[in-house]
Amino acid sequence: MSAEPNYRRQPCRKILSLLCFLSLISLSKPTTELQILLNFKTSLSKSPTNALATWVPDQIPLCNFTGITCNPNQMVTEINLSQQNLSGTLPFDSICSLQSLERISLGSNTLFGSITEEVSNCTNLKYLDLGWNSFVGKVPDLSSLTQLKYLNLNRSGFSGQFPWKSLENLTNLEFLSLGDNPFDKNPFPLEVLNLEKLYWLYLTNCSIEGKIPEGIGNLTLLQNLEISYNSLVGEIPEGITKLKNLRQLELYCNNLVGKFPIGFRNLTNLINFDASTNSLEGDLSEIKYLVNLVSLQLFENQFSGEIPVEFGEFKSLQNLSLYTNKLSGSLPQKIGSHSGLEFIDVSENSLTGPIPPEMCKNGKMTELLMLQNSFTGGIPENYVNCSSLLRFRVNNNSLSGIVPAGIWSLPNLLIVDLTWNQFEGPLGSTIGEAKALAQLFLAHNRFSGELPATIGEATSLVDVELSSNRFAGEVPAAIGNLKRLSNLHLENNLFSGKIPESLGLCVSLSDIGLAGNLFSGKIPSSIGSLRSLNSLNLSDNKLSGEIPTSLSSLKLSLLDLSNNQLMGQIPESLSIEAFKSSFAGNPGLCSENLGNFRSCSSDPGKSGDFRTVISCFVAGASVLFLSLLCFMYVKCKPKGFDHPIKRRSSWDMKQFHVLSFSEEEVINAIRKENLIGKGGSGNVYGVRLRSGKQLAVKHIWKSDSSNRRSCRSSASMLAKGSLWSPEYDAEVVTLSSIRHVNVVKLYCSITSEDSNLLVYEYLTNGSLWDRLHTCQKIEMDWEVRYEIAVGAARGLEYLHHGCDRPVVHRDVKTSNILLDEQMKPKIADFGLAKILHANGCKDSTNIIAGTYGYIAPG
Repeated sequence: MSAEPNYRRQPCRKILSLLCFLSLISLSKPTTELQILLNFKTSLSKSPTNALATWVPDQIPLCNFTGITCNPNQMVTEINLSQQNLSGTLPFDSICSLQSLERISLGSNTLFGSITEEVSNCTNLKYLDLGWNSFVGKVPDLSSLTQLKYLNLNRSGFSGQFPWKSLENLTNLEFLSLGDNPFDKNPFPLEVLNLEKLYWLYLTNCSIEGKIPEGIGNLTLLQNLEISYNSLVGEIPEGITKLKNLRQLELYCNNLVGKFPIGFRNLTNLINFDASTNSLEGDLSEIKYLVNLVSLQLFENQFSGEIPVEFGEFKSLQNLSLYTNKLSGSLPQKIGSHSGLEFIDVSENSLTGPIPPEMCKNGKMTELLMLQNSFTGGIPENYVNCSSLLRFRVNNNSLSGIVPAGIWSLPNLLIVDLTWNQFEGPLGSTIGEAKALAQLFLAHNRFSGELPATIGEATSLVDVELSSNRFAGEVPAAIGNLKRLSNLHLENNLFSGKIPESLGLCVSLSDIGLAGNLFSGKIPSSIGSLRSLNSLNLSDNKLSGEIPTSLSSLKLSLLDLSNNQLMGQIPESLSIEAFKSSFAGNPGLCSENLGNFRSCSSDPGKSGDFRTVISCFVAGASVLFLSLLCFMYVKCKPKGFDHPIKRRSSWDMKQFHVLSFSEEEVINAIRKENLIGKGGSGNVYGVRLRSGKQLAVKHIWKSDSSNRRSCRSSASMLAKGSLWSPEYDAEVVTLSSIRHVNVVKLYCSITSEDSNLLVYEYLTNGSLWDRLHTCQKIEMDWEVRYEIAVGAARGLEYLHHGCDRPVVHRDVKTSNILLDEQMKPKIADFGLAKILHANGCKDSTNIIAGTYGYIAPG
């Protein structure tokens, strides 16, 4: 047999062996990449998601894994797992071993930990998105990622100094988003100016300071430039006018000054422009050429002059906010007639003329805010067709006429505020169709007629303020259907008849003001069932009969029944000094406790008087005996238990609420072991009374007291200089008059010649800061958080607008928002407060900006 066949088969064997070897090599790479991905999965093993369920060892090819993309050679080129609820750390030392990896998209998860230097090994990366996560530490050097076109680290949790220098090598970048991270302060990074391929630059809220450089004009491809919420100063540079491709420009919340640069009109592609909350000035003439604007936000600046009439020709304008400037003249009458205007706020300017008639022509308007100007004329008739309207506020103008009937029944309206105008005519009976209406503010106008019974069908109402009008007739019994009603103010009208008993069905009422009307008959006893009632003012009416004993069960901060025709005995629990003026002008009332009223006893010679004398004698002897015991206790107690205050024979206690304790009980409880806090306003003690009630007592020493520790005085309003202010008593009275369900109560003031105690209510759940950040923090769902935010806002609104002398807190923070046992918030600690006098004078040169009802810029 010939050997030739074997010779011929040998090359075949060699070729087969080579192919097997090559196949083993080709299989080894996917096997290695499989292990890398499985290691990555392990680092995310505690994620509350099934997003990686397909990532299993026997799943070949691995390109079928969720979020994985491969090239034709079955090598991983992309990991895309954004918005997958992933939690864990990123092993970049392993991930960057994927040699063909070009894209990593892990944004909008809850990834944590630091990003290691190994990320620099991902040299083929073109796309890196780690935004909206919870990383810590610094961003490592990125110089080696020279292929990057897209870099998003927005709101990712990074801090420290950002490696701006590394951007010099990333000249291929087209998208750069680093905003909303607490980086160290840094001047505007000049390295960015060399990234001439950028079309997107987002550096909002990342601690940039100084001026915007002229070189910003080099980035001519930019379509989006956002550098808001920084500390930028100076003028808007002229270089910015070269960015003719800009579609969005956001500069808000900086310290920019000056006028718009000449040539700003060249930015005709702008769709969204926001330069609000700066100190810009001049007129708006450069803006009238930006005809493609959809959103224009320039509020809280110092712009002046007239609003260009060209704004009325903008065909795409949807949002316009110009409030808190110095603009004058009329609002362009065609504004909104060519576009689907959705939002307009021109409040707090000096605008005049009529309300433009066609702002809701396209039926998209949701918010119309024009308060605090000098607009005249009436509400345009065609606004009755604006069913999309949510907020309608034109208060503090010179508007007049009859409100079109259809306005009252707009189906989505949440708030109507027409206060301080000259409107007249009735409140329409169609009000019952306003099913969403929560706030109805019509005070200080010339409205007349009766309150329609259909108001009881507007069951979403929370606030009704109709004071200082000409309303007449009876209040309809249907008002009892308003279960959400919290505030009812009908003062200074011509309402008559009886106060409806059904008022007691408005279970959420906290504030009732019916003063200055012609109400007659008895006070409804049902009012005593309103457990949330905080303030009741029925003064200056023609009410008669006895004061219902049911009112004794209320925990009122304000009660005023003065100037009526009431008679009989004042309920004992209401016969206190704090309410002494509450019953004036009712000669038929009597009291055994209040000195300004006659005694309720029919015959002074009866034994009842004798028993009263005996009772007083026994009470006096008891007080004397207890005082002696206290004196002996103080003299004999060990020194280690000394009170932080000196023992005095004379204390002056001023009550501001109904009290069930004495000053001695409070003073005895001021001990070192009861200290619960120290601060700039002095020491705070937790006091538990014999009755079990808890109080918070702030102890303030007079500045020249020898026992004073290093505490500062309680507040600028309590101490000025080194001695008590001459206005101290008057200002404490002002603080004591602050009565609101969302403001901490000041029960009383106890003073001696060198010491002052302020006695407040005690809030069992501590501060909002404790519940959010400390070891005492608790889980709070969004409903609780929302209620806390709204309650705190109501407290601040009352301080600003509800007090006879408005109070500006000036130190509002989570540690000064206290929570009661039901997690209801109360504003506390007025250590930095300023009390504004009624005549407009104030004890500070600082004016606190802001307008009630505004929405923060978005």
